[in-house]
Amino acid sequence: MNRNLVSPHGGNLTDLVVDSERAVTLQAQSKTSLSWDLTARQVCDLELLMCGGFSPLQGFMNKANYDSVCSSMRLADGTLWPMPIVLDLPEDMTNQLSSGDFLALRDPEGVMLAGITIKEMWQPDRSIEAQTVYGSTNRDHPGVAYLYDQTHPMYVSGKLECIQPPFHHDFSEFRYTPQELRKEFARLSWRKVVAFQTRNVMHRAHYALTMKAAKSAEANLLIHPVVGLTKPGDVDHYTRVRCYQALLPRYPSHTVKLGLLPLAMRMAGPREAVWHAIIRKNYGCTHFIVGRDHAGPGKDSQDRPFYEPYGAQELMCKFEEELGIQMVPFQEMVYLEERDEYIPLNEAPDGSRILSLSGTELRRRLAEGGTIPEWFTYPEVAAEVRRTHPPRHKKGLTIFFTGLSGSGKSTIANILLVKLMEMGGRPVTLLDGDVVRKHLSSELGFSKEHRDINIRRIGFVAAEISKNGGVAICAPIAPYDDVRKEGRRMTEAGGGGFVLVHVKTPLEVCEARDRKGLYAKARAGVIPNFTGVSDPYEVPEDAEVAIQTTDCTPEEAAQEVVLYLEKAGYIGGIAT
Repeated sequence: MNRNLVSPHGGNLTDLVVDSERAVTLQAQSKTSLSWDLTARQVCDLELLMCGGFSPLQGFMNKANYDSVCSSMRLADGTLWPMPIVLDLPEDMTNQLSSGDFLALRDPEGVMLAGITIKEMWQPDRSIEAQTVYGSTNRDHPGVAYLYDQTHPMYVSGKLECIQPPFHHDFSEFRYTPQELRKEFARLSWRKVVAFQTRNVMHRAHYALTMKAAKSAEANLLIHPVVGLTKPGDVDHYTRVRCYQALLPRYPSHTVKLGLLPLAMRMAGPREAVWHAIIRKNYGCTHFIVGRDHAGPGKDSQDRPFYEPYGAQELMCKFEEELGIQMVPFQEMVYLEERDEYIPLNEAPDGSRILSLSGTELRRRLAEGGTIPEWFTYPEVAAEVRRTHPPRHKKGLTIFFTGLSGSGKSTIANILLVKLMEMGGRPVTLLDGDVVRKHLSSELGFSKEHRDINIRRIGFVAAEISKNGGVAICAPIAPYDDVRKEGRRMTEAGGGGFVLVHVKTPLEVCEARDRKGLYAKARAGVIPNFTGVSDPYEVPEDAEVAIQTTDCTPEEAAQEVVLYLEKAGYIGGIAT
């Protein structure tokens, strides 16, 4: 059943968690019903629906609410709500469902979290959703890319009944529900609370901003970072939370609290700022900080910003009275060297010396083991960031060879293996194509589907090796560009480096070298789907190293890779 919880902070909270008797009934019903393993975004959305973080929503949106939110930022009844919250499913699953059917909703490990009794199913126009919600159909926008490439084609709605929230094993002392945080504010006698939204590490500029915001609002401070899904490439939340913990002692005693928000961000700029404000009101906050380009993804590949820098503040002003939470606006914070302090850009005196350190420059210094100045971040924060982002010569690495059969990949990879082991410092593993086929993919054939599976397995193993500080050398043919890029994404997502080496030996040379007679068998039709003969090889355009083996020995080719690794800073200490 749905209940409303009343608190002195904020309005009513929706509670979708059923009682124990109903939970037993739903669990029994799930044994004869279809189940759906929720995606990471859906788990985040479900958690905030069931705890009241998405109040006044009573569940995943029906079509009327979805259409209204996309077009007007309001639910069908006129309530302000800027973001569609939908349950997306594959078409082959909805083909098995009808109105009135029960669908169990499970976490990735199969634990049942909730159930939904289906009422509606529809196929949205995702181009309209992209344009209305994100203001763009450009896949350079991470929210648009997710919508087009990862969202399932069918949306469903119905009565949502929740059994239990997802269980989090990390930082449990900071994971408050809206009701729990409201009670905590009441216990502390905090009548005014200003919330700070962040998905990044907090440096000195953020500290200065939050201190000024709390003073200007005469309010206590809630640091409320997102620990669900953020922008691809962001620092992982484990590192960020450790940095927030390190920063807490610098605030005045009894005026600051850290709470974690299991939100899946959409990076929707101004719309998202309004959404964040509604969520923070549900958590009991009275004020909300909105800075420059709030929840924006930055610029597209043509260096054009997706949103105006202060568009979020303008939209918040339009709805501030209706929202019932007061905005604390801020311009970009800049460091004034002569005063050794951060101030809003519009308060900087003319002609004053302003220092800045871009994200690109920070990443370069981390990669090369360079100095991070104390005017930019506090030493304890820098130390936490360095733990997760060591310099390149200390982090894991995948060296991925690709080329035709007989191009010399395996020989060069074996020589490189010996050279890196001779240098020492990190464990090195060789994932040769033939060896992997024997031990990891023996059941696979050579169709495109099976080749892709094989390369994904190699990429997964390599990414795990790199994530844990080792060096993985891979030497398959890997003829298809998209699956090679998947391997790169897997490795880089785990924090490892990725170097693609194209051994671009011409087909006629590979065929002349063929000791196993594979090309002859392929020409005779004995071996089907043979790369270079009856199956294509997609030449990589993103290779860091390209080696032409017709004019160098395998030893010289391996040395070319070593020289690149040294230049890029992956071996031999600090890069130049």
